[in-house]
Amino acid sequence: MKIAVLPGDGIGTEIVAEAVKVLKVLDLPLEMESAPVGGAAYEASGHPLPEATLQLAKDADAILFGAVGDWKYDKLDRPLRPEQAILGLRKHLGLFANFRPAICYEQLTHASSLKPELVAGLDILIIRELTGDIYFGQPRGRRTAVDGHFPGAEEAFDTMRYSRPEIERIAHVAFQAARKRNKKVTSVDKANVLETFQFWKDVMIEVSAQYPDVELDHMYVDNAAMQLVKAPKKFDVVVTGNMFGDILSDEAAMLTGSIGMLPSASLDKNNKGLYEPSHGSAPDIAGKGIANPLATILSAAMMLKFSLNQPQAAARIEAAVQSVLAQGLRTADIWSEGTTKVGTREMGDAVVAAITTTTKTIKS
Repeated sequence: MKIAVLPGDGIGTEIVAEAVKVLKVLDLPLEMESAPVGGAAYEASGHPLPEATLQLAKDADAILFGAVGDWKYDKLDRPLRPEQAILGLRKHLGLFANFRPAICYEQLTHASSLKPELVAGLDILIIRELTGDIYFGQPRGRRTAVDGHFPGAEEAFDTMRYSRPEIERIAHVAFQAARKRNKKVTSVDKANVLETFQFWKDVMIEVSAQYPDVELDHMYVDNAAMQLVKAPKKFDVVVTGNMFGDILSDEAAMLTGSIGMLPSASLDKNNKGLYEPSHGSAPDIAGKGIANPLATILSAAMMLKFSLNQPQAAARIEAAVQSVLAQGLRTADIWSEGTTKVGTREMGDAVVAAITTTTKTIKS
């Protein structure tokens, strides 16, 4: 099983190193090959997604990705900015379905920004369509306005668009995921204002007829943002477009205690995937050894489950993470009085130790 390891920038190198360390103690036939991506790749070869890195990702069975970006690259032309690497990988690999589970572990209920009773037992799955919407829609650019309130003024524009096949395939993913959970899908749109999302809603309703055992409801994105804070446990599977999913999944991350706890999987039609933490490269703390590696480690568990058909190994990682949290070990982002603050490497070592201890117990 070949894994392309793309650490990227900032804390990406630190957190990916811990996930790789965890994978290596599982005693699985894994071949891992690293390559530069994002700002690191730009520095090395002048492009954030070099052809060799893209080819490695295409040849691999799964991709373990860190994070890309740094403020020092903000003045580059947009095609050369680090963030174009992840957009390019999604496009070239057809990674259209993004899974972002927001789970509040029992040990972290007090780390959430909400009252413990609102988040205790929280388990939401946000499914974000990943290759369409305003992020990829054409035309886009800058021009001189020919109409509107200020004709002749400089303006910028992007295009929000979705085709029927794009909506249908993400709808099927959501309904099939809900069948394995609590059989409820909330489709988030803005159908009262946007024609794109009236079409989205219409197609969702049509596809839902194929899943009579799954309940479908609809919610405007502004209301969904409010309800995630007001009553988050009412949600099961949330499915939405690229931009809304980007925003809502980060909001949901804070319900869990920290975005440092939120893994993600981006899958193609055959379940080949790119696995990454939901957070960014955090250049302000890069190199300090304080970043939380658990989202990346949990992303590696998702990789084993979805793309590499190793559910038992995935379960071992998830159990180890829970064990470490039960021991009271915390990185700075989830630390609270009465717990022990540790760094990036120490947290990774603790997860490795928990897996190793479990393995020894089983063998004995």
